[in-house]
Amino acid sequence: MPRALITGITGQDGYYLSRFLLDKGYEVYGLLRGQNNPRRAEVERDLPEVHVLTGDVTDPSSLWHALTISRPDEVYNLAAISFVAYSWENPYVTTQVTGTGVLNLLEAVRQFAGDEPGRVSFYQASSSEMYGTAATGRQSETTRLAPCSPYGVAKAFGHHLTVTYRESYGMRAASGILFNHESPRRGAEFVTRKITRGAARISLGAQDTITLGNVDARRDWGFAGDYVEAMWLMLQQESVDDYVVATGETHSVRELLDVAFRRVGIADWTPYVRIDPGLFRPAEIDTFDADTSKARTQLGWKPRVTFRELVTMMVDADLAEQKLLVGR
Repeated sequence: MPRALITGITGQDGYYLSRFLLDKGYEVYGLLRGQNNPRRAEVERDLPEVHVLTGDVTDPSSLWHALTISRPDEVYNLAAISFVAYSWENPYVTTQVTGTGVLNLLEAVRQFAGDEPGRVSFYQASSSEMYGTAATGRQSETTRLAPCSPYGVAKAFGHHLTVTYRESYGMRAASGILFNHESPRRGAEFVTRKITRGAARISLGAQDTITLGNVDARRDWGFAGDYVEAMWLMLQQESVDDYVVATGETHSVRELLDVAFRRVGIADWTPYVRIDPGLFRPAEIDTFDADTSKARTQLGWKPRVTFRELVTMMVDADLAEQKLLVGR
């Protein structure tokens, strides 16, 4: 039975990856930050087959402890401060977790593998936010990185470290440059969930408006449940490498609003949306556009869930949840 250790087990990717690996017959270990983490009960309820370990990517000794207990064949580093807006408010914490945390885990895996650097396969969750101001044309694995947020900078640091450890130590270390991926398990602070949850509540009379920033921004949005398969496929290759993972299609926030509100029977969303200039990023990137040819040809991977299906899935889940909360 193959064994996997996942950091960031409480996030949406941690959930979907755990389910995917369990279905593949893996023994899965999940690293949970803090002894009294309030999300531990959620993990134990939703992922009862996962062995929960306590540790922190900012604490090297706890990583070594987790590795010696789990003895993994594969390590998936999904731990990060992943909300870009938060990274502007707390750049130090973001850097320590999202950047230095990668170094701590890579070094722990390297030492754990010892004289067999290829014994453990390592996956790093990189991000399209690393492209930043270089996001013109289509972004591929060779596009220059020019991050313009503390989150993007920290992700670029971890990405370059992963490449360096692979090339310098012969580690089986791969990075997935994932574009925006969503699901009903996405945090309520993210714009996709803010919209789908808001549309559901507005349709039930439980909320009046949604406050947003740049509704003209375009992103490549896919389903997180599809993307975890690409993570796994990267580590199954004879020679590991880095891959862009995305749908290859971009949509605006306006389009997301159209689909979400029509799903709840509202044709015109404009009376329900307020624009707050304070929610615009200090350095805004209008469009991210992915070149997914490498993942499609070398991994044989392609997304299954369309943009419309994704937004519909999220609205339906939020509608069901909100009906219970408001008693309808």
